[in-house]
Amino acid sequence: MAKSLSPFTKQQLLPQEETLEIFKKKGELFIGIPKETAFQEKRVCLTPDAVYALTSNGHRVLMESGAGEGASFTDKDYSEAGAEITKDTAKVFSCPMILKVEPPTLDQIKLINPQTILISALQLKTQSKKYFETLATKRITALAFEFIRDSDGNYPAVKSLSEIAGTASILIASELMSNPISGNGLMFGNISGVPPVEVVILGAGTVGEFAARGAIGLGAGVKVFDNSITKLRKLQSHLGRPIFTSTIQPKNLKKALRRCDVAIGAVRGINRAPIVVTEELVQSMKKGAIIIDVSIDMGGCFESSEVTNHRQPTFVKHDVVHYCVPNIPAKYPKTSSVSISNIFTPYLLKIGEDGGIENSLRFDKGLKNGLYFYHGILTNRSVAEWFNLDYNDINLLIF
Repeated sequence: MAKSLSPFTKQQLLPQEETLEIFKKKGELFIGIPKETAFQEKRVCLTPDAVYALTSNGHRVLMESGAGEGASFTDKDYSEAGAEITKDTAKVFSCPMILKVEPPTLDQIKLINPQTILISALQLKTQSKKYFETLATKRITALAFEFIRDSDGNYPAVKSLSEIAGTASILIASELMSNPISGNGLMFGNISGVPPVEVVILGAGTVGEFAARGAIGLGAGVKVFDNSITKLRKLQSHLGRPIFTSTIQPKNLKKALRRCDVAIGAVRGINRAPIVVTEELVQSMKKGAIIIDVSIDMGGCFESSEVTNHRQPTFVKHDVVHYCVPNIPAKYPKTSSVSISNIFTPYLLKIGEDGGIENSLRFDKGLKNGLYFYHGILTNRSVAEWFNLDYNDINLLIF
């Protein structure tokens, strides 16, 4: 009998069951959380409860001493939750995964080891080309809070902080009105026989919705302006009640601003917030009226706005009090920290379950959307166009 010339046995040539790729659990994540050094930044990415959830699942968390103090979390709280505490900043930055609120400075990037995973805010408008070139030389994989999407297509970190900013704008206005020096002595609250405080909100996004929610809850009269009828309709639906809404028409806006006690700017733009209220319109407002320009981080939507900070948050111009702090959520560091922590704890646990960030990026489109550096390769088109840098499509790098 002639010997078969085939290199395969008869058994090997028969159709076989498909074998699927199985990802092994690679064990633990090792997360470093440094103390924030940015001006007036007191937030922290993980609460002690979140740290406990991670350490209970076999992950390690290394905290820089005092990292949670600004948000009223002590080193003892974190230590009891299973975190390791160190005063050595360089040791924290040498962890395989770094979790920060603010983007690291150039000096901090020097402390980061090559091939590290960085998860932080990006704050594109405040960055320089040098920042991205330095990340590239370290072959870092970096994700930005602002770009991560959830299963509904929303941006959870941005939405959560916008909710805080919207609610805070009403609380801040209430504080400023009762200020004995610059306030007009009015109080939010539906007091019998007293006309309610009039609030004008520019922008019907998340900030505008939560500002309206807070103002209505305190008994104020609310008028919301936005050029998107869809957004105005959605806002009324979410509030569950009819309120005054209007497109941004000069005549209606001028009439509303002349009568209002508080004006809140929450209009966004692609590169810069559009100026909706001119200086002339600000001059026509009541003496002692209050402007809270939440859009100031994108240039502001009131022509008279100038950037202020939490130490000196206000200035008076044309007899109108202006509050123009770019980072309003940082005024409430504990609330903001809990909110940020709630968003990122499930992501970190999922990355651990998937066996590392590579696998999570492969299966989670929303997380992949947050990626702007992959092993030192720029993968975000917006960043590339903004700074005139080369970039690669992440879908060609991760299959």
